[in-house]
Amino acid sequence: MSANSIQNTDPSRLGSVEDINGASISVKLLENTPGGLLFVNGEAYRVGQVGGFVRIPSGYVDLYGVISQVGAGAAPGVPEGASQYGNRWLRVELVGQGRRGTKFERGIAQYPSIGDSVHVVTESDLKTVYAPGDEDGYVAVGRVASAESIRAFLEMNRLVSRHSAIVGSTGSGKSNSVANILCSVSDRTRFQAARVVLFDLHGEYTSAFGDRARVFRVGADEKKGEKELYVPFWALTSDEFLSISVGNITGTPLVMLQDRILAAKRASAPGGSAHSLTDINITVDTPLPFSVYKLWHDLYSLQCSTHSVSKNQNQTEATRTYLPNAQGDASDSGDADLVTRPKFRPLKDVKDDPDKVYAGQYGDLPRTHLDSLESKLRDPRMQFLFRPGPWAPDVSGKTEADLDKLLDSWIGADTPISVFDLSGIPVSVVDDLIGAVLRILYDSLFWGRLKAEGGRKRPLMVVLEEAHVYLGAQAKNRAAVAAKRIAKEGRKYGVGMMLVSQRPSEIDSTILSQCGTIISLRLTNEADRSQITSCASDNLKGLFSMLPVLRTGEALIVGEAVNMPIRALIDRPAEGMRPHSDDPEVVVPMGPNGTRVRTGGWTDKILQENYEPLIDAWRKQDPNAVPKI
Repeated sequence: MSANSIQNTDPSRLGSVEDINGASISVKLLENTPGGLLFVNGEAYRVGQVGGFVRIPSGYVDLYGVISQVGAGAAPGVPEGASQYGNRWLRVELVGQGRRGTKFERGIAQYPSIGDSVHVVTESDLKTVYAPGDEDGYVAVGRVASAESIRAFLEMNRLVSRHSAIVGSTGSGKSNSVANILCSVSDRTRFQAARVVLFDLHGEYTSAFGDRARVFRVGADEKKGEKELYVPFWALTSDEFLSISVGNITGTPLVMLQDRILAAKRASAPGGSAHSLTDINITVDTPLPFSVYKLWHDLYSLQCSTHSVSKNQNQTEATRTYLPNAQGDASDSGDADLVTRPKFRPLKDVKDDPDKVYAGQYGDLPRTHLDSLESKLRDPRMQFLFRPGPWAPDVSGKTEADLDKLLDSWIGADTPISVFDLSGIPVSVVDDLIGAVLRILYDSLFWGRLKAEGGRKRPLMVVLEEAHVYLGAQAKNRAAVAAKRIAKEGRKYGVGMMLVSQRPSEIDSTILSQCGTIISLRLTNEADRSQITSCASDNLKGLFSMLPVLRTGEALIVGEAVNMPIRALIDRPAEGMRPHSDDPEVVVPMGPNGTRVRTGGWTDKILQENYEPLIDAWRKQDPNAVPKI
């Protein structure tokens, strides 16, 4: 008598194991197993749902698996012969095991046998599977979609250290999910020393975390508790500084520039005190302050100056020749701090003239790099970099504060989350700026990894919003280079990374493949689903077929931070703690009294248009700008 013809006395039993292929098994449903709902102890469970779970008792342990395929295609053998077996089959991927009523473990120590019974996973089973082993190390981020009374937990150690990615199409609830998860991992009653840095390209998260976050932005509104964004140019490496300030530079101008920077750094005084490094240990990449304005002035003078030689002098005794200033009482040597050029006498080489005026040593070099640097020094949008508040060097290289104060302001323990609002940064330098800040954070925590505030003692998580914008495939910008370094090496030194993107197919696969945990909300684009599927282990790829039909705020969570793959409903942040990412309303709904619940949209009659505040906000690069009365 076949197993399928035996009367089923266990209401939770679905069928039996008929084929085993590694961690993938084929299950034949019993003839009397209903095709819709199965009732166990008064609770209804859906039968044969892709993404659902099954339990296989095997000796002293229960094996757990995820349903990846349903129907004739799940039958063993070649697809062409599937019809001869019928269509009541399940393909199950084994993911873990656990003794009855004890902690669930990922991975399996043994395989089932042919004929072993397969059961629906009841709510009590799910509690065993999803229960955190040590609640101190887990955070709840939502509820299991198939049993909403059960909380969905993420393991903190693996979420932070092993990197993660949150992906989802526009409107899938991605920003709210990010806000909720970051609020959970920064709960100050549990994690008093949490450190999270969020790079926010569009200013969505400035009010999403309340007093849990410090917000840095150019043109900060102190009344709202925002802090001015400063990134000291002298904390950048030579390559980063040159890339942002002068562009591509090679040859003699590069050597001249590096020589000047090196000399200035050797004489600097960070925080007002002389550094303790010997000259031989200082390089152009050592984070020591110098005056970039003096650097520009000196370079301009070297390259554009003219010199005079009288008939009684040789060329080695030549002197610079300046034009008089506006008052005519002194030479016009310019002003480095005001980015005012010195004015030199024009070239002159007349045959019978007793004085000859000729170009300086570097007069024949191209001035493109100098003009670029001068333009950046004049640009008010770049002052966060070149005049970084207490970290701005004077002409001698002395600063009011050193980098320890900068790191304390960025990742100090008084606030667990730091939001870098980059909406006011010129688009041309955003990639390089993100890369520079990532590199500063990584290098400081790497070299100080054994110190109390180093990465190994107190890990840091960096969150890269809109990651596809600057971490594209084959990207060579500074942000991509820094992100790849963190993805490959950050785990060992306490720097974890979370990518957030609506287009995962556009993110470099090297970076995405290092994410140990994937939190995927609804994805409708096939290329995006393929990219995410390629990051999952082979036996779980069938689960991702459900991505296009997930509800708003619903996510498929797979990877190292969860015991088992979870289809979860992510908790929605409280009112007033949500990102500015909701869809604008075209049609404002009606209230119970027959009037619109709010103004706006296309439903209100416009009585008097006024675009003046809009233009004022545009010019000030501040959506909250208040126009003058």
